[in-house]
Amino acid sequence: MYIPKHFNIDNEEVIYEFIEKHSFATLFSQHNGEPYATHLPLLLNREEGFLYGHFARQNPQWKDIVGQNVLVIFQGPHCYISPSWYETNQAVPTWNYVAIHVYGKLEIVEEEKDVFDSLVDMVNKYEKPDSSYHLENVDESFIKGMSKGIVGFKIQFNKIEGKAKLSQNHPTERQELIIKQLENSKDQNNIHIAQLMKAQLKN
Repeated sequence: MYIPKHFNIDNEEVIYEFIEKHSFATLFSQHNGEPYATHLPLLLNREEGFLYGHFARQNPQWKDIVGQNVLVIFQGPHCYISPSWYETNQAVPTWNYVAIHVYGKLEIVEEEKDVFDSLVDMVNKYEKPDSSYHLENVDESFIKGMSKGIVGFKIQFNKIEGKAKLSQNHPTERQELIIKQLENSKDQNNIHIAQLMKAQLKN
């Protein structure tokens, strides 16, 4: 990923928090000699340095992915930035966004318990704390039947790149004008970018 130095995220904690918050990712590999992508939620294990997930068994991507150096993209908020917001005609529009790229080797998880444990962790992550739904309470035979339709995997990452393009290359006054415009929007992407820009200015 092309990352000018003022857009680079080099704080590991910030990157991990971003992955955990924006965990619906795009996994790229080569399949039959062509680029191939799957969109799916992934769980981060910080201590082990792994991402965990599962394919639908009918998805052919898993059949030749083992051993490849794969790319996982986590996409965060993004929005259009107009030069009219900072009162100049000597500029061009741009797009602010945050993205994390993770590179690593994928392994298929064969052990049923490991696959089930990762599914439990994933459900617990997205269910509300007071939810009455727990995967452990689902009939074991039903779970085993459904599990035949998935292929569990883990990715040990060997490189992570983080980019936060938040108008850091503009003067502070201009950034503040952009934030003001974004905060007046009802679009959630705009509001989230404004919040990230505010935090960036404080740092």
